[in-house]
Amino acid sequence: MVGSVENEKIQALPEDFVTTTVDGEVEKKREISLGRNVHTTCHEVSEPDDDDDSTGDGEAYMASVLARYRKSLIERTKHHLGYPYNLDFDYGALGQLQHFSINNLGDPFIESNYGVHSRQFEVGVLDWFARLWELEKNEYWGYITNCGTEGNLHGILVGREVFPDGILYASKDSHYSVFKAARMYRMECVKVNTLVSGEIDCDDFKAKLLCHKDKPAILNVNIGTTVKGAVDDLDLVIQKLEEAGFTHDRFYIHCDGALFGLMMPFVKRAPKVTFKKPIGSVSVSGHKFVGCPMPCGVQITRLKHINCLSSNVEYLASRDATIMGSRNGHAPIFLWYTLNRKGYGGFQKEVQTCLKNAHYLKDRLREAGIGAILNELSSTVVFERPQEEEFVRKWQLACQGNIAHVIVMPNITIEKLDDFLSELLQHRAKWFQDGKLQAPCIASDVGTENCLCASHK
Repeated sequence: MVGSVENEKIQALPEDFVTTTVDGEVEKKREISLGRNVHTTCHEVSEPDDDDDSTGDGEAYMASVLARYRKSLIERTKHHLGYPYNLDFDYGALGQLQHFSINNLGDPFIESNYGVHSRQFEVGVLDWFARLWELEKNEYWGYITNCGTEGNLHGILVGREVFPDGILYASKDSHYSVFKAARMYRMECVKVNTLVSGEIDCDDFKAKLLCHKDKPAILNVNIGTTVKGAVDDLDLVIQKLEEAGFTHDRFYIHCDGALFGLMMPFVKRAPKVTFKKPIGSVSVSGHKFVGCPMPCGVQITRLKHINCLSSNVEYLASRDATIMGSRNGHAPIFLWYTLNRKGYGGFQKEVQTCLKNAHYLKDRLREAGIGAILNELSSTVVFERPQEEEFVRKWQLACQGNIAHVIVMPNITIEKLDDFLSELLQHRAKWFQDGKLQAPCIASDVGTENCLCASHK
């Protein structure tokens, strides 16, 4: 069953899902296809004219393109609700460093021959996260990744190197990068069922463990699932492993904390993600809650594990233990700057605001007769998918089947949520005014008690 993850095809919208245009006309389902989508545009790259240096026409053209692009970014940022990016940041003080090609080649803890690096900032950031997750300096290893996916790829790779014959277990609601890792590493992968909340079904997990007791377990634990923001119960997962007869030297746990991995430590009632528990690695994204303007992430693992996959590289005068070779040296500086400006107190305040605003949105939706759920410890509000694709694109909502979600981040204010709700209710009145269309049933996604369709009101 090696490499047993199915070749999953991109799913079209459900057969019973209908969308409408702005005018209320029925719209054909928008399919995703490889290659070019019809709404995609590009800015052509052209050779400069011979007299460009004297006329300045080329520079003027590029300046106009960039000005229009900046204007479009400002507009799109105003209507950004469905993806977990904190757009509330100001890094003007770091503009002075954009003139340098900063590259953190190789191991963060071993300086290479390339001198234009930011390892001193990178290690400072890694120390901060190691303290957050309670792992001593002399017991951890980590690095600043290029994105959250790379953190998952690395964490699962470490697990595979520790247990070459191990089986990867992941809930069906895990991020797609987890199943990508299984394909890349040709790992046997077992998908575990989830509860309606999106949390891993620990009874199903135990049952599947018992079917493979002869092989070590490598497990991805979600600290906030992609669609519903559900947090897997780490303590219960460890308990099920032990009940199935897996001692601590026969399993490896990677915690995917892309968004909520940095939020949970600042929620008083939340269970702790800590290396005092038998976990192997934790990863978070730097461009999500932290608010770094370029994709990046943090991956922390136990130092004792890293020797399984590291090797010397004479060309660099360093060791190779990362997924990528060249790594963005600017990202650690942005992360360091934000961590210093906000500190634990600043993050705690932002987390509380996000959770409060998420509850506000969920309550307003339900008051308006729209089915919605909000998992505990989450700022992801799940509700019925709007019927109009243009509305979905305008507000950049993330959708799956008959549900959509809004992820309330520090830049999402009550005023912005009110604007969204007002527009949603106006459009919704048009979609359902003649009775031809009805609100979709989302009971299978959110539970009957949270669905407000005609059958479940």
